[in-house]
Amino acid sequence: MAHQPLIAVIGGRKADKKLLAEAEEVGRLIARKGGILVCGGLLGVMEASSKGARMAGGRTLGILPHDNKRSVNDYIDIPVATGLGIGRNVIIARTADALIAVGGEYGTLSEMAFGLQMKKPVVGISTWDIKGIVPAENAEDAVAKVFELLEA
Repeated sequence: MAHQPLIAVIGGRKADKKLLAEAEEVGRLIARKGGILVCGGLLGVMEASSKGARMAGGRTLGILPHDNKRSVNDYIDIPVATGLGIGRNVIIARTADALIAVGGEYGTLSEMAFGLQMKKPVVGISTWDIKGIVPAENAEDAVAKVFELLEA
């Protein structure tokens, strides 16, 4: 790719410690491979993945559902206040070159579906088992698969 790949990490605001650790590792690995992390900018998987990316020296972009930037997590470099509520999920999918889902519920499912409709690679760790999602065992596997798919 001619530019730094934009990799969205999507998942729930509420997640167990194992998924949060996995999300943080995903963020760290994305940064180490030179990607820019995109997420919803809030808590849970979004915050954990942002933390991992920032701690590894990477950059982060948070696409917020609110119309202000005050609710952004501490690890977002560039907050984008959309005021669109869950409609911001379309922007996350459109902005990203590829998506990695870590757990998640219906919001994550919508982002996955948008990504698939837009013909973008979508890799999942412990998430929805639907056609088109490339399953991954862990963070290392997910990030490796996303970068392979982007180079294909």
